[in-house]
Amino acid sequence: MEKALLVTFRLRKDRSLQKTKDKAFELSELTKSSGAEVARELTVAMDKPSSSYFLGKGKIEEMALVCAEESIDIVIFNNDLTGTQQKNLEEVLNVKTIDRTQLILDIFAKRAKSNEGKVQVELAQLLYLLPRLTGEGIMLSRLGGGIGTRGPGEQKLEVDRRRIRDKTTKLKRELDRLNIQRTTRRKQRSKFSLLNIAIIGYTNSGKSTLLNALTKADIYTKDRFFSTLDP
Repeated sequence: MEKALLVTFRLRKDRSLQKTKDKAFELSELTKSSGAEVARELTVAMDKPSSSYFLGKGKIEEMALVCAEESIDIVIFNNDLTGTQQKNLEEVLNVKTIDRTQLILDIFAKRAKSNEGKVQVELAQLLYLLPRLTGEGIMLSRLGGGIGTRGPGEQKLEVDRRRIRDKTTKLKRELDRLNIQRTTRRKQRSKFSLLNIAIIGYTNSGKSTLLNALTKADIYTKDRFFSTLDP
């Protein structure tokens, strides 16, 4: 199990401490849902993020010491990082560094079971990766496997923009094909005047548990974020 250091950023002018606590709690739950252990949590208040490292030099040095002393495997930011920030942070911290979006996409990649779900997640991962490519490309495999490396990033050390664009085009065509099939099935169901009911709610709010109670569907449930991904 990977040991994670979680970092939540807030602006100094933002006086809503409860909002920051809620964000930190949610990141902790997401991390646990991904299969990692939360070893340490940091909340950092600054006037504005740094363009190079997101955080200030002093805080980065403090984090590097924590990573070394506690054998941290991964640092997870509660904010989106640019490709440059991610690359710079990994060079200083010497551990894999990802952001909240990458963590969620990784959970999706792990939980998607249907063909449509897998295509949607891989497309989202590639669209996330494309603007974050630096001159050398993001070395998604150089710091080992685990969280943040599932999906298209595992296949090659350096991923260039042309190959990503080609793959996203193919995935979009595949999604179009799957959407046509879904539309056709929907039209067929409408011929029989079947009533459609949807259960809508935030992740881990009990949708699958309620569906099981109402229909004996025996859908997998667990007290964690995004335990069920496919509808």
